Amino acid sequence: MDSLFSPDSVLMRGLTRIADVMILNVLFIVTSLPVVTLGASLTALNFTAMRIATGRCNSVSGDYFRSFRQNFRQATIVALVLAFLAAVLFAWYVVVTNLAIDPLFELILLAIWYGLAFTYVMMAVFTFPYLASFEGTTRQVLRNARLMSWKHTPTALAALTLIGLAVLVTVFYPQATGYGLAWLLIGFGGIATANGFLFARIFDRYIAAAAAAQQ
Repeated sequence: MDSLFSPDSVLMRGLTRIADVMILNVLFIVTSLPVVTLGASLTALNFTAMRIATGRCNSVSGDYFRSFRQNFRQATIVALVLAFLAAVLFAWYVVVTNLAIDPLFELILLAIWYGLAFTYVMMAVFTFPYLASFEGTTRQVLRNARLMSWKHTPTALAALTLIGLAVLVTVFYPQATGYGLAWLLIGFGGIATANGFLFARIFDRYIAAAAAAQQ
């Protein structure tokens, strides 16, 4: 029985991991309330989630606020760029679907739109985890996030599916999430940590390759 409750037991490590994710969730919600800080919050969320997922996190709040401060300016710019691109895509869709144009031309424009929208979503999934792990200019961050989303499409789709399923369950089966209570307790942190396993596995290979190249 003593071994079951020892700090190194599977049970206690599991409970500690859950507690860390819950703390991370609270930090993300609180720091996202001003809205303009959402970019920095998403970056810090992903940074800390990957640390938790890989067992490298010694202090949830310490890791979170370190990433939040270091990436605040660039993460805010990246978030604004992504918001602008989303607005352009939304405007494109509204214009195309409301204009009286040739059906074939409309179909072509919508096909292009769906391709760009898919590329945008895949890139967005990788953007903040990438920013949390690597340095570079804003253009490099967006470009590399896009290239990685193409190169590691299964990972991007898996992360996107997890996020999409969580949203769908919340919208269509709100009772399953306690009518939003699960989001307040563990939702954001839980999804980020689950995806953190996927992203950390990929990023660690690039980090190791870069370190080997410098030797």
